Amino acid sequence: MNIDFTLEKYKTLCETISNSSYTTFTFEQYFNQENPPKNCILLRHDVDRNISNAHKMAMIEQRLNLVSTYYCRTTERVFKPEYFQEIAAMGHEIGYHYETLDKAKGDVEEAIKIFGQELNAFREFINIKTVCMHGNPFSPWLNSNIWNKYDFRDFGIIGEPYLSLDYKDVIYLTDTGRTWADKNIRVKDVIKDKDHQKNNLLIGNISTTDDIINLIKEEQYPRICLLAHPDRWHGHLIDWTGELILQNLKNIGKAGIIWYRKNKN
Repeated sequence: MNIDFTLEKYKTLCETISNSSYTTFTFEQYFNQENPPKNCILLRHDVDRNISNAHKMAMIEQRLNLVSTYYCRTTERVFKPEYFQEIAAMGHEIGYHYETLDKAKGDVEEAIKIFGQELNAFREFINIKTVCMHGNPFSPWLNSNIWNKYDFRDFGIIGEPYLSLDYKDVIYLTDTGRTWADKNIRVKDVIKDKDHQKNNLLIGNISTTDDIINLIKEEQYPRICLLAHPDRWHGHLIDWTGELILQNLKNIGKAGIIWYRKNKN
């Protein structure tokens, strides 16, 4: 049976990347390049709830000589320095998945204070050079808006994927909502660049990991950013089923939010 969003399926995806002519980069490696490399894949993982699954994915990648970036929150279930150090020792990057404008309830000055405090908490255990916002679909604030007033470079940060990547030249693929399809269930995880949107339209209908695997095999696109949330991928049926139910319920709520925002005026 061909079941999607399992760790075995993720391994197949990674094997496809490993057998292709693509090279993987961490975001730190990519942002440090003077000229953006071609034929590369940026593997990104937003670790929202499950650091243990992130560790399993990191081991799969390491065995296949792939590198990726794991953006971790400061929640109790995710902020586990021993995992950060083990994942980094495999050659991967640990980044800070910040949500400080949400925590500060929209107060930008308070949000930047929290950002500095949490960044320092990470740096007690691991070097942090890139950060990526966490997008809570049920929050009215967009966490990356703190950079409208402040500059992340003042904190020794060299890049933020939503702000620092040139999406005219990068195909962005995400499993948000437990599907690769670009459906109306993405509230915060949205790239608004018009050229990027045109590029993604050229890809056609993509919804499954097998579709992503076939796209990588074709090697038509020189740069791909691929976001896979560790929460989505499981090795046990009970966990897999629980995530399926949770994401379907969340997708209903997110679709309602998007409909409301489009029609409220």
